[in-house]
Amino acid sequence: MQHPDPDSLVARAPSAVATRSALLEGRQTAQQVATEFLERVAQAEPAIHAWQHLDAAQVLRQASALDQALAGGRPAGPLAGVPVAVKDIFDTQDMPTGYGSAVYASHRPGADADVVAALRSAGGIVAGKTVSTEFAYFAPGPTANPWDTRRTPGGSSSGSAAAVASGMVPVAFGSQTAGSLIRPASYCGVFALKPSHASVSTRGAKPFSESLDTVGWLANDADDLELVRAALAGIPYAALPARAASGLRLGVWRTHEWSYADTSGQQAWEAGVQCLARAGVEIVETGLAPEYAPLIEAQKTVMAYEAARALADDIARHGDALSLHIRELAARGRAIGAQEYREALDFAARGRQAAAAMLQDIDALVVPAAPGEAPCGLDATGDPVFSRVWTLLGLPSVNVPGLLGPNGMPVGLQLVGNLGTERALLALAKTVHPVLQQAAQQQGQARALPCQAPQPTVTAGLRL
Repeated sequence: MQHPDPDSLVARAPSAVATRSALLEGRQTAQQVATEFLERVAQAEPAIHAWQHLDAAQVLRQASALDQALAGGRPAGPLAGVPVAVKDIFDTQDMPTGYGSAVYASHRPGADADVVAALRSAGGIVAGKTVSTEFAYFAPGPTANPWDTRRTPGGSSSGSAAAVASGMVPVAFGSQTAGSLIRPASYCGVFALKPSHASVSTRGAKPFSESLDTVGWLANDADDLELVRAALAGIPYAALPARAASGLRLGVWRTHEWSYADTSGQQAWEAGVQCLARAGVEIVETGLAPEYAPLIEAQKTVMAYEAARALADDIARHGDALSLHIRELAARGRAIGAQEYREALDFAARGRQAAAAMLQDIDALVVPAAPGEAPCGLDATGDPVFSRVWTLLGLPSVNVPGLLGPNGMPVGLQLVGNLGTERALLALAKTVHPVLQQAAQQQGQARALPCQAPQPTVTAGLRL
């Protein structure tokens, strides 16, 4: 996908699959991969501010240790030599973990989060910690969108999405409790996988809402998402199968929240669906019945109730040092009774059954990923409205990039599948992506609307 703005910082890092192959075939060492990674960071980071902590010497030490281990005969892991960014809500025993909050600025965990430990075990290079919103909620950090640094990259996985979109890393870990993977992926024009709820351990991640918190990852390539999925699952990686678009049967639904989409989002989504139909995809109009329209409010109820309890100690100890966003959410959560909370969970269970029935006769559901193009300004991260329901239902979803909005900014399509269908969903994403790119080319190229430029920011903890 070519960016229409010559000032864009959009770039592609070598894919994780290609990086691992180069290492195994002796065409590159882990040290060489790490050095190239640091060069890309040095070029892009001053304008993007994706990193909360990055220590070049530490990166090179990891790479050197991997080279020595491989030379000594240790088998290469599935992510051998791949630089991977980690959102700053995941504990890292050798790096600060601030959870996106100044009150944890000096926090040093004693152990890795499970997903970080799995990454290391698979041979990946923990490249550093990317900027998160405060406690992965709404208060933004300094990160800018690589497509237009006057616009938000989305949140809460802000730094991870921007690091991938700017070509600093091939893969970055994030998390989603409402729309924190799919929305920034849509805004930054990258792939993202939100797996089925509880399919990846959240231990060692800052708890927010146990019924909703989900670990996921972002990349520029669907096969890279699959490589990480296989590595975490402890199964051999196999490239995603090639499918013909003409063999697909996709359900399309504007959702109950369609009115929240702006003109840029509606136009891009409609163009994408039309292009899928022209490519031979069988399009099935479908959706959840009107009685399930309150699912979005159920998600807000569950999130607020659980967050108020998960963050109770932080609020008691730090009080006014936390953002108004967090304090207001906790107050709403404390006002929700146990009966209302249980009713929201019961309603979600019924919605999950209805969604399973809807998905039974289609390959996947196509819905909006975000309200539209990334909004101007860095003081907010956009609305997670189009991901809340699928996060509540725990269903896997993928953002597929390729489309451009009328102002030349990326707009993703979201694919949703049944529980446990991540590989099939990623194969669909791989098939759909070039079709959407064709739609973008037919739309033509437009310059982004002018936005007020953000103030210069210095990223703490960056040592190059």
